[in-house]
Amino acid sequence: MVKTFYSNGKLLLTGEYVVLDGALSLAIPTKFGQSLVVESILEPKLIWKSLNEKGSVWFEDEFFMGQQVISKTSNNDLSDRLLQILKAAKKLNPLFLTTNSGYKLTSQLDFPKNWGLGTSSTLINNIAQWAKVDAFKLLDMTFGGSGYDIACAQHNYPISYQIQNKTPVVKKVVFNPPFKEHLYFVYLNKKQNSSDGIAHYKSNKENKYSVIQDISDITNKIITCETLVGFEKLITTHEQIISKVIKQKPVKELLFNDFQGSMKSLGAWGGDFILVATPTNPAHYFQSKGYDIVIPFKDMILSK
Repeated sequence: MVKTFYSNGKLLLTGEYVVLDGALSLAIPTKFGQSLVVESILEPKLIWKSLNEKGSVWFEDEFFMGQQVISKTSNNDLSDRLLQILKAAKKLNPLFLTTNSGYKLTSQLDFPKNWGLGTSSTLINNIAQWAKVDAFKLLDMTFGGSGYDIACAQHNYPISYQIQNKTPVVKKVVFNPPFKEHLYFVYLNKKQNSSDGIAHYKSNKENKYSVIQDISDITNKIITCETLVGFEKLITTHEQIISKVIKQKPVKELLFNDFQGSMKSLGAWGGDFILVATPTNPAHYFQSKGYDIVIPFKDMILSK
């Protein structure tokens, strides 16, 4: 028997960092995601293979099945992490992986894994579907985080995302701005550790409530914004607020001071994708500075 699961990738358009403390945020699933094919086999083991967007193997391992799933490969961080996820899923559903037979599993990305679109969150959501467990609980027991990426994995349209009383509140929103042909996503290819920014954010307690209110207000205005000029002002204000909180310079000031348009960081500042708003196609500008991946809004956003 063969089962196939699929999860969407993610981008957080507003609310980076402050989403952790309840700010209303705008999140969008991407046209890129990850699949997981699960095939039953007779041997009592898991044969795992991970493929990149080109179909090449970037990780593989075998896990023996018994009272506990045990990795065949020792001293391998990826195997340890996958083992952690499988054991957490089994804790959530004790009936998971209790048969005498095993499985051949093939996980495949349809985006480069260094793009930061959710290699981990799509994996978590796929395993949660397979194990029939709550993906948000599985995330909490493994990688942690706000959970907006899990929400994107499960929805085929833009959403507002907010943590209320430690519970994610997900609502469908219409985010189809009339100026969408002037929005682009540019890949910076500078993977960042978000823990530093989160540490700065958490250390700034005094204005946290007002920051959350301000970002929530900006999120609502961005969702309903009708003009490119208005949108540019909103994302610039968003950048200024988060800049003060995490004590880092906005990406435009840091790298693109001469750019004719507006931009904001997405996720951990300084890495992965940025959102760019400009009246003219910016591909030549960014490519001249060594940033070759410029994706128009319509080619990135999943909207049904």
